[in-house]
Amino acid sequence: MSQEPGTPSTAELVAGSEVVVDAGPIAHGGFVVARHEGRVLFVRHALPGEQVRVRVTEGAAGDRFLRADAVEVLAASPDRVQPPCPYAGPGLCGGCDFQHVDVAAQRRLKATVVAEQLQRLAHLERDVVVEPVPGDTHGLRWRTRTEFAVDPAGRAGMRRHRSHALLPIDDCLIASERVVGTAVLQADWAGEKAVDVVAPSDGDAVVVRIPSDEAVAPVVTENVAAQSLSREFDVSARGFWQVHPGAAATFVDAVIAGLDPQPGERCLDLYAGVGVFASALAQAVGERGQVIAVESDSIAVAQARLNVASTPWVRYVQGRVDHVFGVESTGRVSGTRKGGRRRPGPRRPSSDIPPTADLVVLDPPRTGAGKAVVGAVVALGPRALAYVACDPAALARDTAYLLERGYALTSLRAFDAFPMTHHVECVAVFTRTGPDLP
Repeated sequence: MSQEPGTPSTAELVAGSEVVVDAGPIAHGGFVVARHEGRVLFVRHALPGEQVRVRVTEGAAGDRFLRADAVEVLAASPDRVQPPCPYAGPGLCGGCDFQHVDVAAQRRLKATVVAEQLQRLAHLERDVVVEPVPGDTHGLRWRTRTEFAVDPAGRAGMRRHRSHALLPIDDCLIASERVVGTAVLQADWAGEKAVDVVAPSDGDAVVVRIPSDEAVAPVVTENVAAQSLSREFDVSARGFWQVHPGAAATFVDAVIAGLDPQPGERCLDLYAGVGVFASALAQAVGERGQVIAVESDSIAVAQARLNVASTPWVRYVQGRVDHVFGVESTGRVSGTRKGGRRRPGPRRPSSDIPPTADLVVLDPPRTGAGKAVVGAVVALGPRALAYVACDPAALARDTAYLLERGYALTSLRAFDAFPMTHHVECVAVFTRTGPDLP
């Protein structure tokens, strides 16, 4: 588009510059992509097809791309709404990306991102629909675990986008009523770094001061009421649990329906947490079957062993998944004699990992499982595996590795487990297309 009189030239665009741009497609991370005289801008608080005035928030002359906020909407998308939260907007809370977007349109944007990542990184064309998580109709009051930052004056609030600066708030509209009902936002937290509020399925909400020792954090009870599993789980208030109250049951049912485990089968549950998928698999395969669960966190493993005590055909292995499989870590470790840093050498696989498996569940962190772990899993020859992903780019990268190794993506479901944010959860099921391993 033509440059407005008095606006900076492309070479002069730096933090604080304002220009008018036409918003392009949605990008992974909650931005839209825009261009100004060939310069790429990642713009928050805009929608595809809009014309907006943006203020550059990060970047300097010569940078490959700039970050910007839409500070004025000149031509609005029909999907734009008034943000329900007064703290959502340019320069304000960094927690929500899509408060200015109709909820149904948010899901369409997320579907576009998942499809684009699969096409770009796995060269796979896929129609994607993002489903609401049961119990959510308006996108607000769903978050049952919320960490609030604390400023030097002892006020709790949220961090501003890409900043350590704190924004004091009176309410968080995506936090559940039970979270904000603790009055944590009105209390004086002088001397604390942050406070974590957990509203579990059973019992009162708890507040944990941070930093804290997870070993002494309270244990809370969470319920999973799924078609394939109905039971309680104990989990540390500082441990991992899905923050949307309907998410755990939704993901369990998607995994079990996709894998269709049969009595007597052997299953692996990798990045297993406190045993939700392991318990559902154990129930499906029965006592003639076997479930090996791998989890690195010692507190989660201790709780999981209690959670699965009634199904002794579940065995928990404590350790990092890559270490347990004996594949080389992509990280670096310190401690060489000369004080330098080196890559660890190859490890021996744990004797707890069987030579073959019928089914595998992978629920890795945001970075994904990675090429080495995918290769080790494929070597077991599972007939099918379910991949639970909180990052579409990581899912797409690992999908490419699986396609190269003779697996096909036979099912993909995406869920809006984090309304008002750009995050989306996917459950992908892969089945073996090549010959069986001996």
